[in-house]
Amino acid sequence: MLSWIWLVPVVPFFGFLILSLFGGFLSRRMVAVTGAGSISVSTVLGGLVAARLIMEKAGEVPMAFHQVWWTWVGISRLRVQIGFHLDAVSTVMMVVVTFVALLIHLYSIDYMEEDEGYSRFFAYMNLFVASMLVLVLADNFLLLLLGWEGVGMCSYLLIGFWYREPANGLAAQKAFLMTRLADTAFILGILMIFSHLETLQIQEALRRAVVTWPHGSSAAVTVAALFLIGAIGKSAQIPLQTWLPDAMAGPTPVSALIHAATMVTAGVYLIARMHELFELAPVVQMTVGIIGGLTLLLSAMSALAQQDAKRILAYSTISQIGYMFLALGVGAVSAALFHFMTHAFFKALLFLVVGAVSMRLNHERNIMKMGGLRHDLPLAFWTFLIGAAALAGFPLTAGFFSKDWILWEVWSQESGSVWLSGSIWLWGMGMLGVFLTALYIFRAFFFIFYGDQTTQPDRKTPSWALSISLIVLAGFSLMGGWVEWPATFGNVALFSGFIGTAIPVHRASAHVFIEELLIQALSVGLVLFGIFSAYLLFLRHPGLVEAVVGTTPGKELRRAALRGWGFTRLYNWLIVQPFLKTVRVSKHDPVDRLYTRLMVNPYLWMAQINKDDFLNRFYDLLVTVNRACYLAVRRVQNGHLRWYARIMGAGAVVMMGMVIFL
Repeated sequence: MLSWIWLVPVVPFFGFLILSLFGGFLSRRMVAVTGAGSISVSTVLGGLVAARLIMEKAGEVPMAFHQVWWTWVGISRLRVQIGFHLDAVSTVMMVVVTFVALLIHLYSIDYMEEDEGYSRFFAYMNLFVASMLVLVLADNFLLLLLGWEGVGMCSYLLIGFWYREPANGLAAQKAFLMTRLADTAFILGILMIFSHLETLQIQEALRRAVVTWPHGSSAAVTVAALFLIGAIGKSAQIPLQTWLPDAMAGPTPVSALIHAATMVTAGVYLIARMHELFELAPVVQMTVGIIGGLTLLLSAMSALAQQDAKRILAYSTISQIGYMFLALGVGAVSAALFHFMTHAFFKALLFLVVGAVSMRLNHERNIMKMGGLRHDLPLAFWTFLIGAAALAGFPLTAGFFSKDWILWEVWSQESGSVWLSGSIWLWGMGMLGVFLTALYIFRAFFFIFYGDQTTQPDRKTPSWALSISLIVLAGFSLMGGWVEWPATFGNVALFSGFIGTAIPVHRASAHVFIEELLIQALSVGLVLFGIFSAYLLFLRHPGLVEAVVGTTPGKELRRAALRGWGFTRLYNWLIVQPFLKTVRVSKHDPVDRLYTRLMVNPYLWMAQINKDDFLNRFYDLLVTVNRACYLAVRRVQNGHLRWYARIMGAGAVVMMGMVIFL
């Protein structure tokens, strides 16, 4: 059973090939069956492989399975194989990616039903999932890079899916270019790994790094820093976060897949997989935490200023990935992966609910033009409420357990006096983010489902596939975190026990039980205070917000948050405009003019003279012959079935004659 692991990414890739080559000849039903069916098979196979790994390798440390197909590159010291490595980390990623992608594909059957690019959409989505699976299962850096660039390419294709709108193409280009910038650093890090450690096998490279590089060595710091740049580009963290809000130009299922289970989580996986390397570079590891803390705060405040429902969720994703970086920055890899899992459930749910609501409102996404929809859209109301509660960290939801684990790990880091250590400030950022998260997501909830109804939804009944996707994700958003309860809730450690077979898991001592309970009480208090504040400010007394925003400082703060704190304008001023000015100036410089006079103009003059020479006449003759052959063969395709039958019969006779006599 474990040997079937190669089928998990290959099946969706095969679905991509079928849809790419024959999608134009398939009915919409067959396109949906092929697109969603390939992901269904991959999900089942992933579940069976994961179960077999647990049964066969139970008790082994590390619990891992390695499969090699063939040698991909074999040149001198460089030997790279097509192989997969399955352990607890890649298993969690594989199962979550396939399961969430399956539900999004089912949802897309109804959501994209009337789109003219139906088969193209499912082809891209299948390739997206296949690339992400290659990324998380790869046993070497070169294969990982293949999946890494694959998800980047697919994000470009899917963000710009509706390419007839120029703004969509620009958003896709922005995502592609910004992530390529970060990928350059990632590739340099891979080259340094091979140069210093003489291997591209991930597990072997980590083993050699621990043995070869001293703690805090320049080589370890440099490679970790390069990998960090690659991670913040893919995961949209400060300062390379500006592409993700614009990525909302793509269809809603694309947004759900990018934000929940693919693309932006690739950076989190990279740092988690390379945790031994980052532990050798403590300054880079602390930088990971600082970036996460700053990102989660600034993005949460930006979400609070948005009116587009999808952009609210986009900034929310940036903020929640910030929590994962916060955990990775203090070495709490297991907590980061746990939050990745729970976040995949409730963020996919929220995006799909917003898409369902928008679809019923003639694709309206402005929350200020919604309102009062709780009676007309009961399924959307209850599922959005569950997703919002999980995102905010409401007690006993999936988000509560994962976020609580992160906050406790950050607090419990020992670095001398806790009030003088860096972790206390990171913990403070995380706690403030708890309040802001509850505030912005319930602001959206109250604007969409309460207040005066400004837009009447259509009476279309949601399809079974759409309803099942929302209900299942709502169930996992509620109970998906019950596999890991802290000591204060009964100490269930199924997730950490499994992850612990691949990554050491820190467990708090018994004497800090009361301290952890107080931290949890403070977190829950901030969640409830955030929900109450959203109710008070945006539902009961909206005039208070308008009064604050109406002041000069309020206007400036809102404008800055709405524009993502000016990062795009800064890049435009520092990079884009100087580059364009340089191009405009350089096309008129003396060197360029001299080159044109000496090289270009003589070439054009010679070409004009020689256009009627013997060689050109020879190629003109070839064109004429090909055109005549085309005109002769074209007559064969006349649309008469009897003529086709004669041709087929004659061809069969000729073939039989060749077989008999030759």
